[in-house]
Amino acid sequence: MKDRETVLIIDFGSQYTQLITRRIREDNVYSEIYPHTISLEKVKEIDPVGIILSGGPMSVYDEGAPVIDERIIKLGIPVLGICYGLQFISRSLGGGVEPAKDREYGKAILRVTDSSDLFKGVTKSSIVWMSHGDYLTRAPENFTVTAESDHSPFCAISNVKEKIFGVQFHPEVAHTVEGKKIIHNFLFEICKCKGEWTPQNFIEESISKIKSVIGNSKAICALSGGVDSTVAAVLVKKAIGENLISIHIDTGLMRKDESQKIGKMFDEKLDLNHIHIDASERFLKKLKGVTDPEQKRKIIGNTFIEVFEEEAKKYTDAKYLVQGTLYPDVIESTAVKGASATIKTHHNVGGLPEKMDLKLIEPFRELFKDEVRSVGRELNIPEEFIERHPFPGPGLAVRVLGEVTKDKLDILREADDIFISEIKNAVLYNQIWQAFAVLLPVQSVGVMGDQRTYEYVLALRAVTSVDGMTADWFQFDHDFLANLSNKIINKVRGVNRVVYDVSSKPPSTIEWE
Repeated sequence: MKDRETVLIIDFGSQYTQLITRRIREDNVYSEIYPHTISLEKVKEIDPVGIILSGGPMSVYDEGAPVIDERIIKLGIPVLGICYGLQFISRSLGGGVEPAKDREYGKAILRVTDSSDLFKGVTKSSIVWMSHGDYLTRAPENFTVTAESDHSPFCAISNVKEKIFGVQFHPEVAHTVEGKKIIHNFLFEICKCKGEWTPQNFIEESISKIKSVIGNSKAICALSGGVDSTVAAVLVKKAIGENLISIHIDTGLMRKDESQKIGKMFDEKLDLNHIHIDASERFLKKLKGVTDPEQKRKIIGNTFIEVFEEEAKKYTDAKYLVQGTLYPDVIESTAVKGASATIKTHHNVGGLPEKMDLKLIEPFRELFKDEVRSVGRELNIPEEFIERHPFPGPGLAVRVLGEVTKDKLDILREADDIFISEIKNAVLYNQIWQAFAVLLPVQSVGVMGDQRTYEYVLALRAVTSVDGMTADWFQFDHDFLANLSNKIINKVRGVNRVVYDVSSKPPSTIEWE
């Protein structure tokens, strides 16, 4: 919205670009990522209070190295260049950039030589995170050197009059000890931000926007049972009241007893008066014989839409479909990045049939998961629901590797229920971003009661994360894993071997499919 203060992040391909966004939003300032191909006109249209140029993997001298319209730097809007962003600024404005003899990767000591503006209140000597092969050998004319390191004599530069600043290190990563303070200084000392990006303001802004878009028409909300769609439904209901038609489809791909439990909460605690549709046989029939993960996702996504469209025909003035699409979904589906490879199709973003009659309402398209949770709390949704782990749109279909059948789903449901129950009993649930079981298309030999068995292998996955963009595997106590494995194998018929996934994202994804 025009009156929202926005910090624009121009992406040169850094692995840390999303982290910059998150750090800014943690200071209650809205930020948004655009590719380096953004036009001068688009920047003027956004009218940001500040611009950050991200790092990037290339040298400014490489053929095809990313560039921006240099006039963007000279708009009079405060600019902060990070790593490659600093080097681009320097080269554009007549400074010197050369390949470094001693490349800096990892921790370095930053020595601040000017404690005003960007480094206000920052310790004179502190640890920062470096990741660069080029470095500045000469600052552009009228720039002051404000910090140095052993291998970067021009580690930070500034032109206060032109409001252009640059740092060679990455303030957005946790390894830079005073990184949050440096970003805070850019936002509030230099850009003069007000810090009004709060859940309450987002709710008020969204309700106003939703009312103006939907008017007196009806909207259908796809209630999957996850946090995103549920919070979206409660928000939209605040905007349009009884004109919201909330529908929950039991796909047959839900966790144990989940449709019944969440249905009760929808009506009794959230006043959503939802419509329950059991389409489990329809989904399973369409998935019969399908083993390719992408094909599964597309079948499930398309079937979802088909069912909703059939239901929508009962409401002649239903014109909108509400979905809980998140910002990471948009980023990973390349709607923002443009040039990067699609990792996997998110049914919230891709795979919608062109013939779909309903227009999309996606109130959380610009939010990260923890921001949606904050909005949910502000809307008084029960905490035990808000803290639920993410659940994939295609449900257990992407956790049964290979062909999906009812028998396999039932095995997985029982094992998953034991896993989550044990995590909750150990008071570990809220320390984990996401935990689940995966049924592998592998059978192994086992022995049970002196008899040889040939049953499925079950993989357990639990990760810690902030927003799902990166993740580390959760380190359970060995006794916990041993007892859990024993319980699953004893109680779940069809499983005789349990393994634990110790992969991080990247290079692995959180889900297996």
